Order: sequence, then structure tokens, then C-alpha cells
Amino acid sequence: MIPGGIAYGGDYNPEQWPEEVWAEDVRLMREAGVTMVSVNIFAWALLEPREGEYDFTRLDKILALLHEHGIAADLATPTAAPPAWFFRKHPDALPVDKDGRRLSYGSRQTFCPSSPAYREAALRIARVLGERYADHPAVVMWHIHNEYGCHNAECHCDTSAQAFRGWLRRKYDDDLGALNHAWGTTFWSQWYYDWDEIIPPRATGAVPNPTHRLDWRRFCSDELLALCKAEREVLREAAPSVPATTNFMVMYNFDALDYWRWAPELDVVSNDHYLRSTDPESQIDIALSGDLVRSLAGGPWLLMEHSTGAVNWQPVNRAKNPGELRRNALGHVARGADGIAYFQWRAAKAGAEQWHSAMLPHAGTDSRIWRDVVALGADLKSLAEVRGSGSAAEVAIAWDWNARWALELPSQPSENVRYLDVVRSWYEPLWRAGVAVDFVRPDADLSSYRLVLAPALYLVDDAGAANLTTFASAGGTLVVGFHSGAVDANCHVRLGGYPGAFREPLGVRTDELFPLLPGESLGLSDGGTASLWSERVHLEGAEAVTSYTSGPLAGVPAVTRHTHGEGTAWYLATHPDPATLAGLLDRISREAGVEPVRETPDGVEAVLRRGEDADYLFLINHGERHAEIQVAGSATELLSGRSAEGGRVTVAPGEVAVVREAR
Repeated sequence: MIPGGIAYGGDYNPEQWPEEVWAEDVRLMREAGVTMVSVNIFAWALLEPREGEYDFTRLDKILALLHEHGIAADLATPTAAPPAWFFRKHPDALPVDKDGRRLSYGSRQTFCPSSPAYREAALRIARVLGERYADHPAVVMWHIHNEYGCHNAECHCDTSAQAFRGWLRRKYDDDLGALNHAWGTTFWSQWYYDWDEIIPPRATGAVPNPTHRLDWRRFCSDELLALCKAEREVLREAAPSVPATTNFMVMYNFDALDYWRWAPELDVVSNDHYLRSTDPESQIDIALSGDLVRSLAGGPWLLMEHSTGAVNWQPVNRAKNPGELRRNALGHVARGADGIAYFQWRAAKAGAEQWHSAMLPHAGTDSRIWRDVVALGADLKSLAEVRGSGSAAEVAIAWDWNARWALELPSQPSENVRYLDVVRSWYEPLWRAGVAVDFVRPDADLSSYRLVLAPALYLVDDAGAANLTTFASAGGTLVVGFHSGAVDANCHVRLGGYPGAFREPLGVRTDELFPLLPGESLGLSDGGTASLWSERVHLEGAEAVTSYTSGPLAGVPAVTRHTHGEGTAWYLATHPDPATLAGLLDRISREAGVEPVRETPDGVEAVLRRGEDADYLFLINHGERHAEIQVAGSATELLSGRSAEGGRVTVAPGEVAVVREAR
């Protein structure tokens, strides 16, 4: 089984090093407190030097060495990087971009997800691995593939086109008329008379059909998911008791996969998360990502990859500041991670990621990174009892990859409205206030929440719209952001005025949109300003809370409130400045009866994990001053082992405290 306590480790690639280095690796892993490593992720070419010929000598030795030193293995299927011999034999398995260029091998994920040859080869190596290591004492989890869709989320080749048509025929019950209706193909003479006329949304001279493009995104996510499920089934046949995972990428620069569809297929949800070097408050991105992954998992999850320092793939790759490694890792634990792992164990001296940081850097053990890695191992050991604890949020944010894909299609009222930017702008004031947040599908069970936010639900299907409406009518508080509810599941505009699906619960109707230019702003009657978006709202039962004081919509409502059934529905028809938005959400939260996890000074992040017998309060001081926080009188600070004297804990700038409060 996965090691007890908070698992700790990283990607281990010993094949990059001479065998005499391995003994030093495991010795230093023990020193750092490493309990589990991922192995074999990119070793296909060494395991299968020729088709059907296998050499497990190296992997046998590695797994034996790990087990001998008490380190568990998360054993990967190496299918993210097929060998060169595979592509020489199957050149048609190489992916084709939207411009019709067939890409070459020489990096990773250089395969078409729909390639039968790739699927056969991937399942063959997965089956051989599963059968050989099913009962190996070191192997505690299967690591399927690596970062599905990171580089090949879309392939536009003829094989993919055929697979796409098959997916469409299943979706539309073999009814081409239904597809034509869903895609609105009477526009621009796009009507299809034969399934074979349908191709992927390749490069074309004008704006592509939005529903064609949206269904393509859905297909691409499902096609990769089918590969993941196929490998999972092969591994389950060989080792039904060994759990399986694959590493998601819930982070700022990846949106290719609908993880709501992926998460239920895994025994353990894991995630990779890297910081954007230009983000001055990346701790907010860590929190948002962690809350979303915890919500996908329905509880604890594993952080499979992040970095000890600089990455290698941004324009400028900066090292982390003192204490940032610790704050980042414990920030993930606070949001539900029961394991912390890095890419990678030992920094590579050659290859595409030679300048990516690692647990054991190029400088060796006489380095700040190594000392921080060892100290973090001790921290995680002291938090063993936190493993398995959950969360209890009263606020949910509706999140949908279909809405994200649809909102960011071309030919929108404003290309400056970006899904993640809008969601983060609403999430941030809740984070600053210490309010616990879950993310939910629009059609999820909302009965445990007091407040549900839909900041950017541009696309919503009928079931999701009805679910959110019912939540409000049953006594909940619903807050809807501008341009939400505008289109249905087929990306068809909901007629009769905006915000489409939510007109009735919100008690408003918009007849025209007025998106704002970059740098343009409007005054608001509460003293704030608005940017990015405005619209002409008519009240149909709602009351105006805030109105515009300048521009063509002066006097028109910008924020409205409506009693709907037993509950309340708010509409933010614009994008208020950060302080105004924070004030609005604070008012709405308090009216809904939502309380913060703990009152803390500015700059101190407070997160609560709930165990069976105790709560675990994580306090992360991102500020520049010492902070004193009130806790239970019998509380214990776990990282130091000290009791909370006088029911208060002091957290120094840049430091972290984890407080156990018995219930």
C-alpha cells in the first residue's frame, strides 16, 4: 500500500545515471525522508529495445534497491515517450497539426492519440509490466502514462478524422440531421450529407464553426481518456489490488482535458502543478488548483510533480525565494494533498530538462535546495496524522471545462474575457478572507452549500441551469457573473435576452452587450469602477444594488439582487475593480451565513483540514510581519511539537504553522 503519513518523493530516473550512483541516491533519499518515488516514466526505449524484445535487468535492480531501503515505487507505464524504432515502423502514428504538418519524433508524446499502432504498442508494454511486477513488494501504485495531452492533445490526421466521425456517430445516435442541427450547419453552407465529409477543425480561411470546434475538444479529451482507461484495465487484470493514477495538470496553462470525466476513472487522483514566474501572488494559484483537485478527487489527493526551484520551459526561469519551497509544499497539503512529490529526484546533466530544478540539484548536498528538501521531509513526517483528513466548505464555485472551451472560442463579444482570469478574480477575495471553497460541476449536488458562485458559466446545459436555479429557489444564495448562461450545450445562443438560462432566477433581462476596451473603465454608484464588460440590464423583479455612473449605460444596473423562491440570486453584469468585488462578495457571503475558517491578519492564509477527532489549521504567513492567531486553548502546533500557549500561535513572516485542535 501507499506509505503511511504524507508520502514524499519525486520522479526518479536512475537510467540517466551510472549504476554506482544509485546507492548514493537511496542513501540520500533516506536522509531526506523520501518514502515513495515514481519510476520508469520515460524508459520505454531501454525496456523494449526492439519490438517484443524486453530487458528488465535495470528495472529489476532499481525496484529491488528501493525495496531494500524501504522506499515504495509508483511504477509508471512508459507510454508517454515511444522509442524511435516504433515511429520508423509506424510513421503514420506521428501527429499532424491543424496546418497539415506531420510532426517528427525526437521529444515526447509525439504520437497520434487515435493511432491503432500506438494503442497496441502501449497496451503491450503496459501488460508486460503489469504481469511482471504485479506482486513486487516495492510497487504500491501504477502511474499510467505521464501528463496526458501535454503536447499532443489534438491530432488532425486522417486517422483522427475517422475516429472523430465514430465519436460523433455515437454521440448523435448515427443521426446526421441531429449533428447538422447541433452544429448549425445551415450557416455558411456547412450542411453535411455524408459522415465522411466531416473532418477535424483544421486551419481554414475564416472563423471555424464553434460547435464543430467544441465537439472536437470534447472528442480529444475522450480519446486520450480511452487510452488511459485501456491501460488501467490491462493493469487491473494483472494486479487488481494495486491502485492506479495518472497525473493531471490542473494549472494556469493547461485546459485540454475535461477532468470531471477523468477523475472517476482513477483509484487515486494526482496532479502536477507549476508556478508562473510572472505571477506575483502564485500562492493564490496554488490554492485555487489545490481546491479544484481536491474537488475532483472528492477528498485527499497526491501532488505528483512540482518544482523545488526554477523550471526550464518559461521565457525566464527564476529560482524560488527563501522559504518558498516549504510554503508551496505545505500549501498543497493544506488543500488536501496527502503526498508531495517533485520533478525530479536528481537534476539531469543532459537532455531537454537539464536546467529544471530537482530535489538533489546540480550543486549537490551543499545547497539551499537540498537543505530545504531535508527540512521539508521532517515537516511532512510531523504531519503524518493529517493524512486522510478532509474539508468542510460552505461555498462552491461552478467550474466546467465545456464552458471554458466555449468561452474562449473565436468571434466572442470580447477576446479579453478569459475563463480562468474571471474565476480567479472571484476566488481571490474568498482566499484572502479565509473562506473555504469547493469547485463543483453545474449539475452537482449543492445541498451542503450556503453559497454557490458561477463567475464564468458562459455555456451551461439545461440540467446544470435547472440545478443552479433550484439551489436558489430552495433557499441558497446564487451569484452569477456576466455573460453566463448565454449558450446551451451545443453553443447555441439562448434567445429572449441575456443572461439566457439565468434570466428567471436573476429577475433581469439584458438586450445588448457593451464590452469595454483595454484600459477603459466605468464609474459605479458605490464608488468603485468597472472594466472589461458592461451590458444594458432591465429589471424584471430584481433590485439594483449598484449602477453605472458614466459611459453610455449611466444609470443602468450593474449589480442586481433578486429573491427567488426561498433564496437569493445576484447578478454581476460587469467586472468590478478588485476592492469593489471583494466588498460585494464579503457582503453576499455574510448575508448567506458563511464564516471564514479563522480571522487572520492580512497576508496570512488560513486553511482547515478536518479529521475524525481533530481539526488541522494551516497558517501560512505570506506577509512581512509576525502574525498572532487565536486557536483552541488545548491546541498543539505540529511542526514544532509545542503547545499553543494562551490559546495563541505566532507565525513569523514567510513561515508556516499547522495547529491541531481537538474536537
